[in-house]
Amino acid sequence: MVATTDSEHTMTGWEAFRLYKKAVGWSLIVSAAVIMEGYDTALLGALYGFPAFQKQFGQPYGDGYEISAAWQTALSMGTNIGVVIGVFINGIMTERLGHKRMMLISLATITMCIFVPFFSTTAPVLFVGEVLCGIPWGVFSTLAPAYASEVCPVALRGYLTTYVNLCWVTGQLIASGVLDSLQGRNDEWAYKLPFAIQWVWPVPLFCALCFAPESPWWLVRQDRREDAKKSLNRLSILSVEENERMVAEMVRTNHYETEITKGTSYKDCFRGSNLRRTEICCCVWAIQTLCGSPIMGYATYFFEQAGLDTSSAYALGVSQYGFGFIGTILAWVLLAHFGRRTIYLGGLVFMNTMLFLIGILAVIPGTNSAIPWASSVVLLLFVFAYDLSVGPVCFALVSETSSTRLRGKTISLARNTYNLFYIIFGAATPYMLNPTALNWKGKVGFFWGGLCFLCTVWTYYRLPEPKGRTYEELDIMFENKVDARAFKKYVVEDIPE
Repeated sequence: MVATTDSEHTMTGWEAFRLYKKAVGWSLIVSAAVIMEGYDTALLGALYGFPAFQKQFGQPYGDGYEISAAWQTALSMGTNIGVVIGVFINGIMTERLGHKRMMLISLATITMCIFVPFFSTTAPVLFVGEVLCGIPWGVFSTLAPAYASEVCPVALRGYLTTYVNLCWVTGQLIASGVLDSLQGRNDEWAYKLPFAIQWVWPVPLFCALCFAPESPWWLVRQDRREDAKKSLNRLSILSVEENERMVAEMVRTNHYETEITKGTSYKDCFRGSNLRRTEICCCVWAIQTLCGSPIMGYATYFFEQAGLDTSSAYALGVSQYGFGFIGTILAWVLLAHFGRRTIYLGGLVFMNTMLFLIGILAVIPGTNSAIPWASSVVLLLFVFAYDLSVGPVCFALVSETSSTRLRGKTISLARNTYNLFYIIFGAATPYMLNPTALNWKGKVGFFWGGLCFLCTVWTYYRLPEPKGRTYEELDIMFENKVDARAFKKYVVEDIPE
């Protein structure tokens, strides 16, 4: 089996793609479902400014209509509530049903759930619709990176797990384009069309995934070794002998994990070496919020508070999605040359610097007209760095760090840790920026810079380097309690036969 491990280490990205190009294709299709969640995150917040949406779901205010702050918060949090439910459901049901069946059930569910927001006429009904839609989105966000990490070899894991972040950003880009094209409309289709466009994804994805192969790792965990061989044969062009060796390695890795972790419940995520793995996964995903990313969700509002006119603020707000898209693409280049830990830590250091710079610019005395533009440019650099490092690399880290038997549940716990912090700080950020509340404006950079610094310290001491390691090697390294900073150079010599 050492020979199989060595082949994983020496396999180049191009060789891996040539052998597993079918696995790459199926992984890309599964991850495409995340586009819907990214689309919705940029959709609802922008609709609050549409007169037709305000008239339908708001109350008379001045010369027009306005959606109360309470309902804005409720509607925005409705999706997150649904996502939390969906994430926990995924952690339990995917291990029972398999990735394929769970994905098909979720796609069928989202197709039906979209009818609720599309036909809603009151804020309470729209809230229910957002909660219902959030449940399958929660499944997509955790199932996609898990599937990618299980169907592809070591050389491709980083690219295909970080592709999930690209799908998220792509959804936001599509939403910004759709909303921009509908700004002149004042009828009900100004908000119904954006909801209706969500039907574009689930039906074709459902039809395609009816033919998708199941994860061979899941089949091994179900003691279906022959089915695992058939699945691996559909995912790769390996020879019969290589196929046998790969499945044998999966069986042995699963057996080793069974010995060190008897169960597969949520409680087992906090036992033995899995406690450390759960901590790493949860913190890595929580840092996506704690590093300052909630500002990105209110970028247009931040630009206005910094002193830019509305049209300039809107243009820059849309451009941040372009920065995010380019950043994620370039992250693939970095992944080819640097480790996950290096990229993640380097990104945090740069983002930390940008946040404190935003705070410093906010306290410079005087009325220099260049300061608002400088603050806005620095925030765009922050967005670029986030989507070059913390944003996409997080998906690779949580997929690789979790054990194969507990992957679904560990990723679910990590994702909901992120959701918890996102709900808290997503609701608090407007109060930090609003002139009628804390009115911090650019000084918010000091607050987020402080949190980002703590995240950087944790990353330096606790985040290991999983790049280039097989799941069997990672199991042994965590069981041997290898220090996080020693992971990269650690030599695994006691691989069990």
